[in-house]
Amino acid sequence: MAHAHHKSDLQTVAFEVDPVVLELGQRFVDAGHELSLVGGPVRDLFLGRTSPDLDFTTDATPDQTLGLIKKWADAYWEIGRAFGTIGMRKAGFQIEITTYRAEAYDSESRKPVVAFGSSLNDDLQRRDFTINAMALRLPTLELVDPYGGVRDLHASVLATPGAPEDSFSDDPLRMMRAARFASQLGVSVRDDVRQAMTDMAGRISIISAERVRDELTKLICGAQPRIGVDLLVETGLADIVLPEVSALRLESDEHHRHKDVYQHSLQVLEQAAALETDAEGAVPGPDFVLRFAALMHDVGKPATRRFEPGGAVSFRHHDMVGSKLTTKRMKALRFDNDTTKAVARLVELHMRFYGYGEAGWSDSAVRRYVTDAGPLLERLHRLTRSDVTTRNQKKADRLSFAYDDLEARIAELRERESLEAVRPDLDGARIMALLDLKPGPVVGRAYKYLLELRMEHGPLEPDDAESRLLAWWAEQPESAAAGDASGDLTAVEHSAQKESK
Repeated sequence: MAHAHHKSDLQTVAFEVDPVVLELGQRFVDAGHELSLVGGPVRDLFLGRTSPDLDFTTDATPDQTLGLIKKWADAYWEIGRAFGTIGMRKAGFQIEITTYRAEAYDSESRKPVVAFGSSLNDDLQRRDFTINAMALRLPTLELVDPYGGVRDLHASVLATPGAPEDSFSDDPLRMMRAARFASQLGVSVRDDVRQAMTDMAGRISIISAERVRDELTKLICGAQPRIGVDLLVETGLADIVLPEVSALRLESDEHHRHKDVYQHSLQVLEQAAALETDAEGAVPGPDFVLRFAALMHDVGKPATRRFEPGGAVSFRHHDMVGSKLTTKRMKALRFDNDTTKAVARLVELHMRFYGYGEAGWSDSAVRRYVTDAGPLLERLHRLTRSDVTTRNQKKADRLSFAYDDLEARIAELRERESLEAVRPDLDGARIMALLDLKPGPVVGRAYKYLLELRMEHGPLEPDDAESRLLAWWAEQPESAAAGDASGDLTAVEHSAQKESK
């Protein structure tokens, strides 16, 4: 969209912006209004990043803005009009123009109270952080930075234009945004901002679950999610939005008999993110499902911790318990079903590999591993490899080699058997024809029996599969009932007799 030419100092910057921006600015000025590019897009100019989303602010009312853009925009919408925002598309850009505002939250409600303002500086003071409280006046491209956004960006510090308490009172979600920016931009949070987050963490509970979820997703997908999560936990925000993660800071017993589960989980998150692939690869990053599963994989440990005789610590079934806790939390945060199921399934499967052992697995165990993971297999590979944080290099190497071996076995079986979708050797129609059945639960049972066979032995020849199915059917109560009714030997019984000879 635009570039900032860095000179010796960030304060002296020549901006190159897209002609669309200047054209829009000129339209407003010609009509006697002010228009400025504001917030994220201005910050991104200094960071050398471009974005297809452009935010503007103006002294024009929403109706006046509509009048100026109706014929100019490729498309426009009035969905945010009550909040002073008109949206549009032009030349591939998503554009929002918002009337200067004075916005505050009612302390009891989660809805912003909207009041329009008349000054750019006042509007900037109501923005969340100084690095987002800079504007470029149009069409002159004069930088307006009354709160030191350039300075803070240069120092990689997150600070608020006014008192942080006022900013977070206006919109408590900004506390989540602070952690999100820490993850996305790698900025450190100024002490007064951190203190206000800690003091006011309880206010986050008035914010809707959907808004919290969206910030959390951006944080997890940021460049340094570990920093963002840690900030949520340290300030107490996680006690409300992600309590299962806060609970990982287990009190170590006096002998320190197990590692810190919380720090381990942060490291696994970091390692999993590092194993993502490019756009063409198996798990293009940032991948929320893999990362969130990495963060949550051990949340079942606090509830399952036992101190065993002899000094060991065990966490039996923490994978199953963790999966349930993860589902519950993601539902509370209004995540969609598919995302929730995928993350919970990875948490449930993250220990499965440890059954692989020194001897390796049978073919049937490998088939089950692939089938149980389904479309999550590539993510499960990465989660399992990330879950090794031991400082004992020998142990780490042993686990890594064992996993290499498992992946090689999967590749080999894939080549031989088309593992992607392990299905029975006979389909439902053939089962019904063979056993003379109508659709119903019995067909389902037969199908399941054949699937088990396929898992255990690999693909069978059709004749072999049919005779095994008939032998199975001879032992089912339904087949006996059918036989009694007819009084004659059925095909099934003939076949069963042949088998037993």
